[in-house]
This record gives sequence, structure tokens and C-alpha cells, in this order.
Amino acid sequence: MTAAVESRAAPPGPVATGPRDPHDRAGRRLRSLDLLRGVTVAGMITVNATAGVQSLDKPVFATLLHADWAGFTLADTVFPAFLTMVGVSIAVSARDGAGAGAGSAAATRRVLARAARMILIGLLLGHMFFLADFHKYGVRLPGVLQRIGIVFAICALLYPRMGMRARAIAAGALLVGYWLLCLLPVPGGAPTDLWVPGQNFVSWVDRLVFGEWRYVKGPSGYDPEGLLGTVPAVAQALLGTLAGDYIRRGLPVLRTAKTLFLAGLAGVAAGLVWGVVFPIAKNLWTSSFVLLSTGLTIVLLGMFHWWFDRADRPARKGDLFGSFGRNAIAAYVLHEVASIILTGDAIQLPFKWLAPLVGTQVAALAPVALFVAIVWYPIAYMDRRGWYLRV
Repeated sequence: MTAAVESRAAPPGPVATGPRDPHDRAGRRLRSLDLLRGVTVAGMITVNATAGVQSLDKPVFATLLHADWAGFTLADTVFPAFLTMVGVSIAVSARDGAGAGAGSAAATRRVLARAARMILIGLLLGHMFFLADFHKYGVRLPGVLQRIGIVFAICALLYPRMGMRARAIAAGALLVGYWLLCLLPVPGGAPTDLWVPGQNFVSWVDRLVFGEWRYVKGPSGYDPEGLLGTVPAVAQALLGTLAGDYIRRGLPVLRTAKTLFLAGLAGVAAGLVWGVVFPIAKNLWTSSFVLLSTGLTIVLLGMFHWWFDRADRPARKGDLFGSFGRNAIAAYVLHEVASIILTGDAIQLPFKWLAPLVGTQVAALAPVALFVAIVWYPIAYMDRRGWYLRV
């Protein structure tokens, strides 16, 4: 942050602190948000690479894999953090006094077009192998970028039309409403048990709508990015817009950071308490999971805001997390396209060299770290040259 934001007479919006992105319409980049987004992207690449290494029968640390159902691991923090930051970004990048213009037909078309491009990229990435071999690989309509695109569209359209209090109420109503949806009886007489994979109304809807085009097959199958799970995901991004609104007030950095930190802790506590009766489950995207993961993200955002958005913290290009954060879509696309190299012998060599020295679990981190570095290098080069992929 510049010194102006340190004073109470600061303008209502945050001042750009990171390298400028020519595609940023509002001309603002909040360095803490870029870096935290970069940490999230690096985490997403790490988690996916770890799953790839595990598929080759290598022992990996369980916390780098998603929980099978109820439970919470380090890997489970990544995707919800990105959704929370989608909401923060919507608020932070909004122009001051943009209420009327942001709700115009032209703005609506821009939002919908951006969301459509994101969904299309997600569908293409998710079907790379299917397009190469129709018989060996199947179709899956939901996905990570698809959910991000839908959530972005809904929240970006709601933001200029709803005040801060209305969005807070809407987020709460969506979370409670989703809980009630999950408790609905499953048609056909099967018992509802939220602690058992697939035995709930939301998973039944996935089976009904997507049929075999879902991630988990079988009579109790479901999709972790399924249809009704979008409801709490929207609530998650709406909660992110509340944090973004508070940052936009331009209060002293320390005061803003403290408030974000405490609000995040409150979210964590609420999620843990709710989790006693509504399991914390990423695959069902439960409301308790939303509160816990959003709370953790806001805690980190508060810490990053205090440390990086100060006038004595100069920005620089080419750093690991900043590069990922400023070019998140490019990093995600590149890691998906490059994931095939995880099956190659060359990237597995560090594991073979290190396993006798440090053990197999630690050695399994070597190909993961190498893959992250392989993805980071071209992204850092793009960052230094000022090349940013925007959809």
C-alpha cells in the first residue's frame, strides 16, 4: 500500500501495490491478494501433482490428498480459497461509484462472456484425453474452472445490485438452505446419511442429472463439483466480497488486517461447531466446510494484507507466488496440459535417488516440487515481460 492508505483520510479504494496488469479494468492490484492467490495456485498444482505421483504407486503424505469424505486436509483448503478470492477480487477491482455502470447491459455481457470462456477452457482441459480417445476416456461436464466460472458470473452480477448487508444475508440464507437440501429424503427410500459418501439428496441429484457423466461412479456416486454444490460455493464467494468491501474502505492497514484476522477466526470457529451436525466434507461442499475454509482464507488474507500491503514492502516481478497470482489462469492451464510429464521416467528420477536417503514419503515430494518449478518458470517469464492471460 502507498502511504495514503495508512492514513484515515485515504480514498475509499485500495491503491495498486503490485505490478500493473494492463488488463485490470480498475487499474488496481492488491499485492496481498495476488500473493495469496499465488499461494493457492501453487497449492493446487502441488495437490494435483501429488495425486499424480500417488497414481504411480508412490507413497505420499496424506495431508496433500483430499479427504475421502468427511474430514479436512491441507489439500482441501486450496479450491475453496480460490473461490473466496474470486469474491474478494470482484469487490476490490470494482470501480468507485460503479453501481450504475456495473449493472449495465454491457457490463453484464462482459461478465457472462468471461464466465463462458472460463467454462469452455475447463471443458477443454477436462476432456483432453477424451478428445484423443473416445473409447478409453469418458465425459464429465462439471469441473474446477466450470464451477469458478459459474460462481464468478453469479457473484459479479449480484455485486453491483446488492449492498454489503444484503449479500451477507444472502450468503447465510444459501448456507442454511443448502443444509436443508442435504437433509431432504433421497427418492427411492434409501436412508439419508450425510456422513456416508453419496447417501444424500444432493448426490442423488448429481446421479439424476449427470448419469454416468459424473466423477464418482456407482450406485452411490456423486460429483465433487456437482450441480447443487454450486449453491454454497456462491455463498463462499459472496463472503469473499464482504472482505473485499472492507479492504476497499482504505482504513489503516493494521486495523484492516486485524479485523480480517478476527473475522476469519470467527468463520473457522463457526465451521467447526456446525461440523458437529453437518460434516465438514469437501466432496459435498457442506456449509460447515465453507465457513471453515473461508475463515482460514480470510485469516491468511489479513496476515498477508498486514505484511505486504505496506508502503515499505516494494513489489517485484518474477517471484514465485506473485507470478502465479497475477497469471493464475495461465498457470492452471499450463499445469493441466503439462501434467502428462508426471508419468515420465525423467521426473521420477529424483524419487529414485532420494528414497534410500530420506525415505519414500519425503522423496515423493521431489517430483512434485520439480513439476511446480517446471510450471513456474514460464509463468515467471511471462510476468517479467508483462504478459497476462485474461479470459
